[in-house]
Amino acid sequence: MHFIPENLDDYVVAHSEDEPELLQQLHRETYQKILQPRMLSGHYQGRLLSMISKLVNPKNILEIGTYTGYSALCLAEGMQSNGELHTIDINEELVDFQRKYFDKSAYGKQIHQHLGDALEIIPKLDATFDLIFIDADKENYSNYFNAIIDKLNSGGIILSDNVLWSGKVLDTVFKKEDSSTPALIEYNALLKHDKRVETVVLPIRDGLTISRKI
Repeated sequence: MHFIPENLDDYVVAHSEDEPELLQQLHRETYQKILQPRMLSGHYQGRLLSMISKLVNPKNILEIGTYTGYSALCLAEGMQSNGELHTIDINEELVDFQRKYFDKSAYGKQIHQHLGDALEIIPKLDATFDLIFIDADKENYSNYFNAIIDKLNSGGIILSDNVLWSGKVLDTVFKKEDSSTPALIEYNALLKHDKRVETVVLPIRDGLTISRKI
């Protein structure tokens, strides 16, 4: 979803950092071979994730929702040389695809894949984190927040994707089968009112929230 006119959005992208060659390859192959390629972070949001990571300079990063690995590679660009990135996904079919691109990058040995339910995996991770990216099933966003908040270091950052949900967060009536919209409305309210974090919502792509642990 574009929150500004498309021609102005094109200008913004054109005057932002170029997409690295490896990520261009990953982008192309995702669209050629993988279902639901729109789930990919993509060039502009990927450069934003990279920039935020470089500003934070995290030692440890946690990603909930790997998909084909694009966002993980963007986040890894700002990671400390002795840092680690843990990424969790439930889709077994994408593990080898992710690993291929992780190993092509400079961060392959620092990226650890976890397959399964994030709510079961997170408590078992023996690490605390400086940067966490949430981009998985929307119904569990609030549960993910509650699972990770004590593992986030003071001053650490949570990035939450798709928080505007194509504008559906303004809806007051929901289709019976739509569990994502009310879950995101609940999550956005949680971030606003939880005194452990301070939050800013950015109207970028489908909405990106930056929350800082106080």
